[in-house]
Amino acid sequence: MQEIFKQVPLYRFLAYCLETNSPRRILDCGAGGDMPPLSLFSAYGFTTYGIDADPGQCELANDYGRRKGQTLNIRQGDMRQLDFPDQSMGFAYSYNSIFHMRKKEVQQSVEELKRVLMPGGLMFVNFLTTNDFRCGQGPDVGNHEHEQFDDDQPVIHSYYEPGEPDALLSDMEILYKEDRVLERIFEGERIRQGFVDYIVRKKAIS
Repeated sequence: MQEIFKQVPLYRFLAYCLETNSPRRILDCGAGGDMPPLSLFSAYGFTTYGIDADPGQCELANDYGRRKGQTLNIRQGDMRQLDFPDQSMGFAYSYNSIFHMRKKEVQQSVEELKRVLMPGGLMFVNFLTTNDFRCGQGPDVGNHEHEQFDDDQPVIHSYYEPGEPDALLSDMEILYKEDRVLERIFEGERIRQGFVDYIVRKKAIS
């Protein structure tokens, strides 16, 4: 039975990717975990590459791929300084990962994603928004930047006004943007989450 990946917006990104002629080489920044969505792209014929800060999460993801007969090529890495050549990827994405750092570092990471993307290539990236229930919680270390705990570990979360990331992508062609506010039950409580998703295309060199 084919698994359904919980990163639902990436199905839309996949549909956009399949409509282009860019080489099917894709990079996932934040690729670790026991059910990596890179497997979905591999199943559609993409050559996949991924990085994650946690080597243990990388191993979980690669183990999943091996069980599926896939080589996902996920290794430890830092999206602020990607170890891939310029214009080496037809596609790249960061799902629920890039906002786990200070906004200056988020900007560095976005620039790195742009650098490794080929002209005409597509990128998906999403950001936490100030509509999220956790915005304002925890020590304030900057402009809507807060130190909060994930799995009992202190992690920076940066929150954006819904239009704020537009400036980070001003040199890209925005193909799709969605400001999402969702409510769901988590650990017995109703929570509100806020995200803004982008699918953008790197402009061809004129």
